[in-house]
Order: sequence, then structure tokens, then C-alpha cells
Amino acid sequence: MITLTPRQLFTVPIDAECISPNIFAEKTASEIAHLPVWEGNRQKTLGELFKMTHQKAPAENPTIRISGDVGKVRRIGAKMASGKIIVEGNAGMHLGEEMRGGTINVTGNVGSWAGCMMKNGTIEVMGSAGDYIGAAYRGSTLGMKGGTITIRGDAGNEVGCFMRKGLIRIHGNAGQFAGIHMKNGAIHIKGNSEGRLGAQMLGGKIVLCGHIPSVLPTFTIEDVKPNVKIDGERIEGPFYMFLGDLAENGNGRLYLSQKQNTHLETYETLL
Repeated sequence: MITLTPRQLFTVPIDAECISPNIFAEKTASEIAHLPVWEGNRQKTLGELFKMTHQKAPAENPTIRISGDVGKVRRIGAKMASGKIIVEGNAGMHLGEEMRGGTINVTGNVGSWAGCMMKNGTIEVMGSAGDYIGAAYRGSTLGMKGGTITIRGDAGNEVGCFMRKGLIRIHGNAGQFAGIHMKNGAIHIKGNSEGRLGAQMLGGKIVLCGHIPSVLPTFTIEDVKPNVKIDGERIEGPFYMFLGDLAENGNGRLYLSQKQNTHLETYETLL
């Protein structure tokens, strides 16, 4: 295991996409310490910003442990394909962007764009997350293509924007526009949604176990389901099932808790 500890509390953004098991693989402690990072607009080395303890022999798939608050450190685990990263504290934006495999565990909160455009692997966050989890970058339609993202706390806006495959679980509440432009995959929100769920979605499924203020008018009610399955797990309902977004000729499915959304009971007259 390789342990990184910040030498100080960072006050400006740190771009450290070199913090990845694939980049650390089979490197000596000296080679890792000399990897380039950016502190604001100044280029530095990883060893200048972090204290490091290294196992005696370089490993093919090392585990990286980051001990301390790295909420200002961006792109941790970017494009990683194997191995494991453990962050004991907060992590910054773009955690695990374009991730292809491996595991990232965070004990604190994460910034926006976590798991953006990821293709495979697992990200688990014990705290809350910012906006655009598992989303595509602005101007791109290539959202999350696979893997699993689990947020134990709350998440911000546009979770799963342009999502194509994979699974996102939010144990807390989610902001607006979760699943916007979604093409496939699944989003499971155990808490509440601020609204506009599934806007412009073409496919996939979104399961909401909490409250939503309203359903977009471009969705139509199809059925009331006693339960729904996500990734082999049966989630007990009952759930209102809506199809849409009809404005996009979409065939996405929204499953909304009947018990938590009694204000939607008027839709039952359309069944």
C-alpha cells in the first residue's frame, strides 16, 4: 500500500490525475514522488505536496491510501483501470473521471463530476456529492457507460446526464434533472428528488423511493407496479410507472413511490 498525506491544507485547486494505481504501478518511491502535479498555475511534484510512505517492493496493482482532506485535489483516479484508491476524508472534483476499472472508496464528501464519463469500475462515497455525477462533459453526449457509483449521502443536479449504461445509487436526496438525456442504465434514488426527473430521457430506468413535487407533462402513466428490480435487487413499492420523455420519443421509465407521492393519485384515473 502507498499512503499519501497532504503536507498542508490546500487552498487552491490541485490537478493530480497522476494519483492512479495504473500510474503508480511498479514505480519506486522516488519515481512516484517526482510525478508532476499542478497547484493552481504552478507545476510541482507529488512529493512536494504529499508525504509518502511506500511498500518495500513496487506492486503491479498498488492500493493508494490518501489520509487527510483533499477536497481541493481534482482528478484522483482519472482513467484508472485497476487497483484501489481509499480516500480518508473529502475528495475534489472529477474523481474517477473516465474510469475503466478498479475501486475508489471515499469516507467523506466529493465534488462535482465524480465518475463522469466512466466506463467501468466502482466508486463508493460515504458522504455527499456535488453536481453531474456520472455525467458527460458540457458539449459531449458520452455519459457514464458502465460501472457502479454509490453515494451514501445526497447528490446535486443532473445526476447521470447522458448516461448510457451502468448503475447510480443515491441513498439520500437528489437535486433537479436527475437522468436528463439518459439513454440507458439505472438510477436509484432512495430519498427525495427536487424535480424534473428524467427530462429528455430516451431510455433506461429511474426509481425514486421518496417524494417528487411533480412529474413532467411529457411523461404518461402506464401502470402501478408492486415492486421493481435494479441490478438483481427487488425494491418493494408500490410504484407509479411513467413512460417518456414523449417530447423526445423516449421510452424511459420512471418508478415513483406511490406512498410518498399521494398527490399523484389523480393519474390513476388514466389507467
